[in-house]
Amino acid sequence: MHTVVERELELKLVLSPERAIPVPARLTYRTDDPYAVHIAFHIGSENPVNWTFARELLVEGVFRPCGHGDVRVWPTKVEGRSVVLMALSSPDGDALLEAPAPAVSAWLERTLRVVPPGSEAERLGIDDGLAELLAPTPGRADELWLRDPWPSDESKDGE
Repeated sequence: MHTVVERELELKLVLSPERAIPVPARLTYRTDDPYAVHIAFHIGSENPVNWTFARELLVEGVFRPCGHGDVRVWPTKVEGRSVVLMALSSPDGDALLEAPAPAVSAWLERTLRVVPPGSEAERLGIDDGLAELLAPTPGRADELWLRDPWPSDESKDGE
């Protein structure tokens, strides 16, 4: 069974130092995708704009500047309020978004309680899947493993 942790909140799209517009957003964390956070920005179009990036990046960005390239996150104060800024870049354009730090931190704490840092791989079941793939089938020898893949010139018909 998979758990989903969501939070609706209003971000601000920063257009200039003097101007920002509100952007409704939904933060989503799913235990079946334990390394990622998903943010859907509702910008008035038919479909929201979706971004996915590492949960660890957002966790660290609440405390100190981090990230490079397409996603950068850092904490700051705006008019005495603690906020988290997210700079997002894509071929379609760039955006600077401001999120209330207390709301983002509270949501992140919920995700960290559901899947503590360092335990994400356990949720993916990679070890179980590999064990199943590599388990020998009882009573059957795997001919591909027993046959010489590069027969010598001295062998007859590849044997």
